[in-house]
Amino acid sequence: GLSHVLTLVLQELSLLCKKDVNGVGMLYDLLKSPWLQALLKIYECLQNYLGKRPVPITVQACALNREVVELLREAPQSGEIKELRRLLRSPHLKAALLTAHDTVAQKDFEPTLPPLPDNIPENEEAMRIVCLVKNKQPLGATIKRHEITGDITVARVIHGGLADRSGLLYAGDKLVEVNGVPVEGLEPEQVINIL
Repeated sequence: GLSHVLTLVLQELSLLCKKDVNGVGMLYDLLKSPWLQALLKIYECLQNYLGKRPVPITVQACALNREVVELLREAPQSGEIKELRRLLRSPHLKAALLTAHDTVAQKDFEPTLPPLPDNIPENEEAMRIVCLVKNKQPLGATIKRHEITGDITVARVIHGGLADRSGLLYAGDKLVEVNGVPVEGLEPEQVINIL
């Protein structure tokens, strides 16, 4: 791998060092440094891991769980079987662990948005739906009314604020709706109260 290539380069550089070629000694020292060697080993380990990424055995663990519970109901009822059925039917296992497993296995992370209508005109502007969870922190953006169109727009995004960190809002973005409330015709102060 990469360590082998580096070893070959170091061998070539050591020959050039003996000939005292300009800057080769510094390059040799850099490539021989322990921190670079450690970084290259980490890089190779990561590349190796990416090549052997674990794959889920099933994407339907919840369905498999229901099947096993049904099979256990028909089995002779010992104390162990009753305990296993109780564990498999517990909401912690079913709702939390198995549902989370299936979501990850199916790579179903994104929210489901309604489909776009078929009759959108070609010259129609694109619209983004943005969801920011504020908690008690400020949004980190200012708004204003556009002088010509009268639309409520993002005036600026404050560096380091929630909007900036999310990367979802940009200066000049037009606000159409905030928290389900249309903002057309509202004053910027009214929109701030909705935010």
